[in-house]
Amino acid sequence: MVSVSDVTFDYIVVGGGSAGCVVAGRLSEDASRSVLLVEAGLNDTNPLLHIPAGIGALKSENYEYNMKSVPLKHCHNQQIDMRQAKVIGGGGSINAQVFTRGAPIDWEIWSRDYGCEGWEPEKVAEVFRRWERNDRFSAPHHGTEGPVGVSDQANPHPLSMAFVRAGQELGLPYNPDFNGAEQYGVGLYQRTTWNGLRSSTSVAYLKGRRRRRNLTCLYQTPTLKVHIEDGRATGVDIVRDGSRVTVKAAKEVILTAGAYFSPHLLQLSGIGDPQWLKAAGIPLVHELPGVGKNFQDHPRVDLAYGIRDRVTMDRYQEPWWGGLAGIEYLTFRKGPLTSTLAEAGCFDYAEKGAPSPDQQVHFVPAMTHEFAKLTGYGVGHGVGIDAYALRPTSRGTVTTISADPRQLPLIDPNFLATDYDVDQMVYGVKLMRELMRQPSMARHVKGEYLFEYDDLVTKDQYVDFVRRHIVSACHPTGTCSMGTREDSVVTPQLKVRGVEGLRVADASVMPTVPSSNTQAPTIMVAEMAVDFITSGR
Repeated sequence: MVSVSDVTFDYIVVGGGSAGCVVAGRLSEDASRSVLLVEAGLNDTNPLLHIPAGIGALKSENYEYNMKSVPLKHCHNQQIDMRQAKVIGGGGSINAQVFTRGAPIDWEIWSRDYGCEGWEPEKVAEVFRRWERNDRFSAPHHGTEGPVGVSDQANPHPLSMAFVRAGQELGLPYNPDFNGAEQYGVGLYQRTTWNGLRSSTSVAYLKGRRRRRNLTCLYQTPTLKVHIEDGRATGVDIVRDGSRVTVKAAKEVILTAGAYFSPHLLQLSGIGDPQWLKAAGIPLVHELPGVGKNFQDHPRVDLAYGIRDRVTMDRYQEPWWGGLAGIEYLTFRKGPLTSTLAEAGCFDYAEKGAPSPDQQVHFVPAMTHEFAKLTGYGVGHGVGIDAYALRPTSRGTVTTISADPRQLPLIDPNFLATDYDVDQMVYGVKLMRELMRQPSMARHVKGEYLFEYDDLVTKDQYVDFVRRHIVSACHPTGTCSMGTREDSVVTPQLKVRGVEGLRVADASVMPTVPSSNTQAPTIMVAEMAVDFITSGR
């Protein structure tokens, strides 16, 4: 077998997540192009990765990086989990598969305020439609011929339906399509599944294509740095069989390692803020101060409720119920295992007069065993609900602290640094509580779990509560921001400024976090990147 170090590839794609699978799959459609996809994590051969509800049975340490934030100075100095997938397909292989695309105002802000010409709402909508294969909706808002399967909840849980009715009782309009003409309202989420299976970009763009002679996929292969020679990216250093190996790229190196590791790799390669690099002991190769800055994520707060009857989804973690669900799934590809858990939700306005909703809620008719024990509600009797601010104004950082690539970067989301973000999260907690108090939900609820609080009444109590219980929505963005500003890292065509042959094409390039879950916008960014590359832009 020929070693990859003996081959010069046209394109090297670093990171096999939701974006990387798109870029590698699309570029390799042309047999004249040679493409190498390098993924630090495992291949997606575990069947549980493809069962929509299978994430509950996975050992997360096998498929995620174990990372914590720095102590959050606005959140009682607590350190919170900052989850990052470590498997081909990235977050799309282990997430809740919620399919939301954001609002047109998101892309208008990118194009208008950040100089991202070519990213106008009309163009972005066209790209979204191109890769979508929707089982119910079609034009003008949806596509039906793309590679990524999108479908309705096959068997929504009765409590999810009760939640939708509760939203209407609160005054929210029923919305059958959060990705249609209007985002505002309450309803059931569509999800990235097809025929009862998860539709990750690994499945959608690489399945059946990994046998292409011009596509090489490496798994469990960390990337250490990008080589820059005379202002041009010429290849990468990777680890194969315990040894450091250099692989060369004739045309481009494309970083798709996500909002934590794309800036980390740039910094390890000597590209970034000179002061940060000096502190880490990394020689400066190219000054680009914006690398690792502008970090954004949706701040989230979770609440838990006890349910009177033993009917919630977490009972299927027990052998008897799980066995029944497994038989139904294997026989008919139906039943509880087709659930993506976050089945229902809503979009609302905390700030009246905002251009689009600034709050998103997910309802989950289940609770983990650990949380069921903590709350005392018991397995099968718990549900969860979360809310997050869709347009946070706090900005954080991702900082490389050592020239040793094995040292993970420092992540500071800087949550709740502004009064606006605090007010948004207070509204979100109040919204969740009001939803659960509506008749359609209240008849099922036997208790509300508020951690150290018996109740929340005053604003000070709400503020303290959100500062104590803020978590990441796992939507990191912004750390290699695109645009034409002085602090932009990549151009609107996703080229690293001042370096030839190097692009970034993942959620890190988003100058502002979209007002939705981020998997679909990340796929859109990757599709746009391929358009730029293949058209010579």
